[in-house]
Amino acid sequence: MVEGSPWRDIRLRRAANLAIDRKGMKELLGGMMVEGAGLVPPGHPWHGTPRDPVTSDKAAARKLMAEAGFGPRNPLRTKVAISTSGSGQMQPLTMNEAVQQDLKEIGIEVTFEVLEWNALLGIWREGAKAPSNRGVSAINISYGAFDPFTFAIRFLKTDMVPPAANNWGYFSDPAYDALMTRIYETFEPGPQELLLQELHAKAVDDRLFLFVAHDMNPRATSARVKGFVQAQSWFQDLTPITLG
Repeated sequence: MVEGSPWRDIRLRRAANLAIDRKGMKELLGGMMVEGAGLVPPGHPWHGTPRDPVTSDKAAARKLMAEAGFGPRNPLRTKVAISTSGSGQMQPLTMNEAVQQDLKEIGIEVTFEVLEWNALLGIWREGAKAPSNRGVSAINISYGAFDPFTFAIRFLKTDMVPPAANNWGYFSDPAYDALMTRIYETFEPGPQELLLQELHAKAVDDRLFLFVAHDMNPRATSARVKGFVQAQSWFQDLTPITLG
C-alpha cells in the first residue's frame, strides 16, 4: 500500500485474483492442494463467510483491468519477490510461473526478483519502503496460521509495520485496527472466534492478498508406522507413534 503501488487499486487486486486458474494449479500439483480461498481454507474455524468469495473468471478480470486503465496494449508491469525453495514451499518456481502466465493473460506482466529464502525473509522484515526491495510491489512468503497474531494481525495492523512485525506492505485502515483491538481484548474462545471470522471475511472481500493455494502438507510413511494421525498444522504430535 506504499505510494505508487498498483495494488492500492482494489480493481487490480480483484482482477489478479480472478485471473488465477486454481483448478489448473491443483492439477499441476497432482491434487495436493486446496484451491486458495483466503488466508485459511474453507472449514477453518476462522474462515468466516466472505460476501465475495474467491473465484476465477478471466473475462471479468479483463473488464476490471480495462476500468483501471490497463489492457493488452497498456499492460501493468510489476515486480514480485520470490524464492527458489525454502520453508516447506510446494513447487515455488513452477507455481509462480503458472501465476505469472495467468496474470499475463489479463494484462499484468510480472517480473521476478528471485532470492534465496533467507534473503527473501530479510526484505520481508525490512518492509516495502526499504531500499533493499528494489521496486518490488508484492512478496511471496509461505506462512502458517498458529494463533490470531500469526494468522492476520501481524500483516494488517497499522502498528505492525517493520521493524515491529510483518506488515510488509504498510497496510493501514482504522476499521481493521478497531476490529483487531477488539480481538486482543476478547478472551473467550467463542466470541473471539466470531471476531476472527469477521476479520478474515473482510480481508478476503478486500482482496488484500493474492489467494492461490492451501498446502495439504502430504506425507508418506512406512507401513510399519502405527498410530500416526496427520494434523492440520505445521506441528505434529509424535507421542502416539509406534513401529510395528
